[in-house]
Amino acid sequence: MACSSFVKLNASSSSLIGQQSLNQRPGSASTLPVRRVSVIRSSASGSYTDELVKTAKSIASPGRGILAIDESNATCGKRLASIGLDNTEPNRQAYRQLLLTTPGLGEYISGAILFEETLYQSTTDGKKFVDCLKDENIVPGIKVDKGLSPLPGSNNESWCQGLDGLASRSAEYYKQGARFAKWRTVVSIPCGPSALAVKEAAWGLARYAAISQDNGLVPIVEPEILLDGDHPIERTLEVAERVWAEVFYYLAENNVKLEGILLKPSMVTPGAEHKEKASPDTIAKYTLTMLRRRVPPAVPGIMFLSGGQSEVEATLNLNAMNQSPNPWHVSFSYARALQNSVLKTWQGHPENVEAAQKALLIRAKANSLAQLGRYSAEGESEEAQKGMFVKGYTY
Repeated sequence: MACSSFVKLNASSSSLIGQQSLNQRPGSASTLPVRRVSVIRSSASGSYTDELVKTAKSIASPGRGILAIDESNATCGKRLASIGLDNTEPNRQAYRQLLLTTPGLGEYISGAILFEETLYQSTTDGKKFVDCLKDENIVPGIKVDKGLSPLPGSNNESWCQGLDGLASRSAEYYKQGARFAKWRTVVSIPCGPSALAVKEAAWGLARYAAISQDNGLVPIVEPEILLDGDHPIERTLEVAERVWAEVFYYLAENNVKLEGILLKPSMVTPGAEHKEKASPDTIAKYTLTMLRRRVPPAVPGIMFLSGGQSEVEATLNLNAMNQSPNPWHVSFSYARALQNSVLKTWQGHPENVEAAQKALLIRAKANSLAQLGRYSAEGESEEAQKGMFVKGYTY
C-alpha cells in the first residue's frame, strides 16, 4: 500500500522526488534533465506565527498530553461493536460525549484530536463539543487526512491522501474552533520500506504541515512506523532515523516553522512478532537516541502514539523516557491506550457513564504522571496490561 504518485501532490517538485533514490536529495547531481532553483522566502504562516507557537506550547504543557478520538466512523464502529453497539451517529455521539464532558479532564489532557463529525457535534443539551473542551482548557484538534491508499510502484506500501482541498477545509476547521491538526501516514518495515514510500510519507507530511500553519492550525507530524514484523529493535531504530531525516529535510524545504509543530512518533520497539520483548528502559534508550539524532530542540513537543501497546506498556515506556530532562516536552497522544478501559466500563449503558469517566481519568492521570517521570504500575488492573496490537491494523 502507499502513494499514487508524487505528481498528484505537486507537479513541479513531487515528480522529481518520486524518481530519486533515498540517499539523493532534490537538487543534487543527477542525470535527470531538471535544474532546481532554490528561492529563500519567509514562511507563509507569518500572520499566525505567534498563535501557532502559543498553541503548541499550551499542548506541550507539563503533566498533560493528547486524547486521540479521531477514529473514522468505520473504526469507531468497530470499537462500538466490541461492546455490542450498532455503528450509528447517536451511538458515536453518546460515546464521544462521555469522553469530552469528563469533569476534570483538563488537568491531565491538553488537546483532543477529533474526527470531522465530532468537531461539529454538540452534547444532548446543545453545548458544542469544542466549547466543552475549551471550558477544560483543552485545545480542540482535527484529523485532516483522508486515509491510506495503495502506492503504485512500491513494495505493497501505502500513501496518505488528503492534500486536495486541504487549505479550504483547514480554514473551515479553524472557524469551527480547531487549533491543531493531525495527518497520519505509515511506514512498514516488513515491506522495506522502499525509498519511494519514505519520500512520499515525508513530502506529504511537509506539504500538509505548511498548509496547516498557513491556516492557523498547529500540525501534528505523524509518520507511524508500524509494529508489524519480527525485526529486532535495532532495525526499527535504523528505519526511524531514515524516516525522520527525510521528514525534517522536507519540512525545511516547505518553510515549516518548527516552533509551531508537534511530533507524533512511534516508540522505537522490536516488531510485535519478534521473539524477544524489550524492557521500558531499553525502549526509552533507543527511542531517545533516535530523537536526539534527528529532532531539533526548536520542536516544542513530542507526543507519542501507543500503536497497539497495552495501556500499561504505553505508560511505562513513556515514564522511562522522562527519568531525565529532555530538550522537548515528551508526552502522549493515545487513542486505544486511553480508551480501552473506558469502553469496557461503559458498555453502552447510561448508568455506567460516571464509572467510565472515572476510568478515563485513571488512565489520563497515569500518563500525566508518566510525563512527569513519576508513574508506578503498582495496582494496575489485569485488563490494562493486555496488549492491543492488531496485525495490519487500519485506522
